[in-house]
Amino acid sequence: MNGFRLFVNPRLGVPGVAVLPASGFRRAKAAITAWPGYAATPLVDLPGIADQTGVALIRIKDEGSRFGLGSFKALGGAYAVANLLTASLSRQGVAMSVSLSDLEAGVFADRTQAITVTCATDGNHGRSVAWAARRFHCGCTIFVHETVSQGRVDAIAAFGANVVLVPGNYDDAVREADRCAQLNGWFVVSDTSWPGYTEVPRDVMQGYRLMADEAADQWTGPPPTHVFIQAGVGGAAAAVSVQMRARFSPAPALIVVEPDRAACLLESARSGAPSVVRGDLDTIMAGLACGEPSLLAWQELERAATAFLAIPDSAAVDAVCRLADDGIAIGESGVAGLAGLITVATHPISRSALFLTNDSRVLLFGTEGITDPVVYNEILCSGQR
Repeated sequence: MNGFRLFVNPRLGVPGVAVLPASGFRRAKAAITAWPGYAATPLVDLPGIADQTGVALIRIKDEGSRFGLGSFKALGGAYAVANLLTASLSRQGVAMSVSLSDLEAGVFADRTQAITVTCATDGNHGRSVAWAARRFHCGCTIFVHETVSQGRVDAIAAFGANVVLVPGNYDDAVREADRCAQLNGWFVVSDTSWPGYTEVPRDVMQGYRLMADEAADQWTGPPPTHVFIQAGVGGAAAAVSVQMRARFSPAPALIVVEPDRAACLLESARSGAPSVVRGDLDTIMAGLACGEPSLLAWQELERAATAFLAIPDSAAVDAVCRLADDGIAIGESGVAGLAGLITVATHPISRSALFLTNDSRVLLFGTEGITDPVVYNEILCSGQR
């Protein structure tokens, strides 16, 4: 596989801030695991691909069944919406303590219906926020950029959200969502963060940690030596990083995988500071098409990631098809970690740089299932399966 870029992090292990306190995760875990329909998603062995890539073991956490929404995003956006609504009701003096069951039952619907939540999305996060808004009886407006597929737009609108198309890329949609929120008094529920806006994204990321916590509970035998995790703005990668360090000692090597046309974290690592990748960010890995890193994610990954890896779209196509051959349906953004592993596994210099050997045990996260069947089938056809 040609065209990849690997950057080994020179700042690994440098002391830094605690981005996601343990107390916040305990609250998130207690809340989400009590939701109706909660179930841990499966951790699946990939023995054939392990043989092909020359490692001892590969296991992938398959998030396709998460709360019926098709991705891990259900853990973060919905949790943040619930927290935001309860805090708002408290500030208004409506109720000092609001239960999730009260929100779901519409006990305070006369107040929550006057609240609008908003965000920008490549598809999955917006679906989670829209799902939560319908579930908890508040308004919702979601901003999408012009390359978000119609299937993903329709899935968001199906929850009753108002969907607004924004010219440009994901980062343009983020700015427009923030502008409209300030203008209209809406609440931004974003999975990316910036100076002055960190508390809601922190809740989102604490929700994401549950995915990694489940994987640690499900892991059997000697612990993982490597985690390959995909990144857009980096929120999920940072959440996984924090939880791996909390659950395993020593922590597995964490390799952050991005599309080569939207590798903002790799470029940030190269420059030693958050950096912006400009342009249309056109990649088949649509959920990762982000040009500006999340501040919170960067604060974790700049010191905890072993390496940053940028891969071409062809690597994602190959990974989708390999999994399909094994009867596993994971979408194009959800396979990037696997695609990164496959990409470097046959490259001796990269294997050495990442300490990949025949004894390595690799944990992956299939962060989405088939969130747009039309796009998925097109990928399978392009891969000649």
